[in-house]
Amino acid sequence: MRSRLCLCEVHNTRAGREGAHPSSRAAEHGGPVQLKGCGVIIRAEPLRRRNLLIAGLAAFGAVALPLRRSFAETGAGEPFDYEILCRRAQELAGQPHNDETVTLPDGLKGLGYDQYRDIRFVPERAIWRGARRFEVQLFHPGFLYDRPVRVSIVSGGEARPVAYRRELFSFGANRVEGDPPSDLGFAGFRLHYPLHRPGPMDEVIAFLGASYFRMLGRDQKYGLSARGLAIDTAQPRGEEFPRFREFWIEEPAADADAITVHALLDSPRCTGAYRFQLRPGTETVAEVHCALYPRADIEKLGLAPLTSMFFYGEGRSRRADDFRPEVHDSDGLQVATGAGEWIWRPLANPRALRVSSFAVENPRGFGLCQRDRRFENYQDLESLFHKRPSLWVEPIGAWGKGRVELVEIPSEEEINDNIVAYWVPEPPVRKGNPLTLSYRLVSFLDLAWLPPLGRVASTRIGSARTPGNAGMPREARHFVVDFDGGELPHLDAEEVVDADVSASTGKLLAPVVLKNAETGGWRVFFDFAPDGKPSDLRCRLRLRGAPLTETWTYLWTPA
Repeated sequence: MRSRLCLCEVHNTRAGREGAHPSSRAAEHGGPVQLKGCGVIIRAEPLRRRNLLIAGLAAFGAVALPLRRSFAETGAGEPFDYEILCRRAQELAGQPHNDETVTLPDGLKGLGYDQYRDIRFVPERAIWRGARRFEVQLFHPGFLYDRPVRVSIVSGGEARPVAYRRELFSFGANRVEGDPPSDLGFAGFRLHYPLHRPGPMDEVIAFLGASYFRMLGRDQKYGLSARGLAIDTAQPRGEEFPRFREFWIEEPAADADAITVHALLDSPRCTGAYRFQLRPGTETVAEVHCALYPRADIEKLGLAPLTSMFFYGEGRSRRADDFRPEVHDSDGLQVATGAGEWIWRPLANPRALRVSSFAVENPRGFGLCQRDRRFENYQDLESLFHKRPSLWVEPIGAWGKGRVELVEIPSEEEINDNIVAYWVPEPPVRKGNPLTLSYRLVSFLDLAWLPPLGRVASTRIGSARTPGNAGMPREARHFVVDFDGGELPHLDAEEVVDADVSASTGKLLAPVVLKNAETGGWRVFFDFAPDGKPSDLRCRLRLRGAPLTETWTYLWTPA
């Protein structure tokens, strides 16, 4: 499994944040170009100053860390429930932020990636091993994970901390002298569950680094990540990375098929109380409830954030000397508006930082999706991109006015997580004004109802200066968009299906719509002559004025 870096565009950021490590690669940041069109606010920015932030460099699935009950729960129990956690988070917000670090024993300081991977948890010591359908395995602190994470087990309304014990881990070639203190803490944890068949335990969720976590459903392989909170992503002042500093895991019944995890989030400008109710399955679902308590005004608060990787796809805006046709964990952003429109934005690996905003009131959902499930389109037997999950955020209750924001960051390597999506509430968050939010997070391979209409199957782009069309400007592009699903396969080629195509700037040539006899879907192709400005392109299919498909959107930016 390849390691993964998280690219976040920052300025004057301090080194050493949790889950973040700036590199020497730098560039300057240019002024924004804003464009409003078709309800979408687009900001395309040249990126000339950037630091790389490494969030979760050690791949979540790469370190085995499992604890027997006799080792797990120590100390006197304290009353605990979600209300108590909310009060604690609120009290913490009134105190100065304390960014404590772990003091590691000699032999574990300054570990590299491979050295850290050599630290493994003793599987036989997993919490609840053999006694519950769930078991807990822990990650050792070290490498990038130098902030202590406390873990407690909740049983009968009382919480007891899990004490650190050296004998819980094997250290491989690392030489550890002395016995670390029992309050050393951990880097995070993961939960296992018999997802595929009775008996063998499969990893279903892992919390490791800042507020990052990853989920798996049946037959899925780790790809994109979720986060608890994002603050000032792609802002000139630099991104702030909140972290989960403490977890409480409720002990489930012996035959339970769901489990509840609580977390305390902390950062310089915000604290938060989180409750995750996890139900593994073909689609693993986490119901998330959070209460946030700002310590200061926050210009851009990203809620329910998702982070992924897009190196190149069928559009190939970037050429790669690689045998694989496509390389990505996600290939598009899906947004379901409160007004009933379904929007699909193909992802890109741009030449400059791009921030796109989709203004929505009471969204029905959004997510980063991996639609292409055909192995032949990836040809990667190691990464298995066709099995990487999609993540869908489904609001519980009315979220009000705000926007779904998509950040696309230039990347020269597939190890970089360069895609971020999240919800930004309106108005901005102010100090002392608590905010509550609830949503379902679904990890899936395919959901037939997502969307309920025909969907975009592929987006291909090339030069419009084709034979017989040499008079087109050199910068003109030829777009080919394939749709399938919904009612499309049942429509005869003679049906009067039309394409509703628009561009906020530039010039469009009349689109052509054809039945694709090879796939059973329908194809739209058109030429676009840009005028040097960013343009929001949109396309959907209609039958007698009624929409047949979701709305395809594409952000064109000058090279």
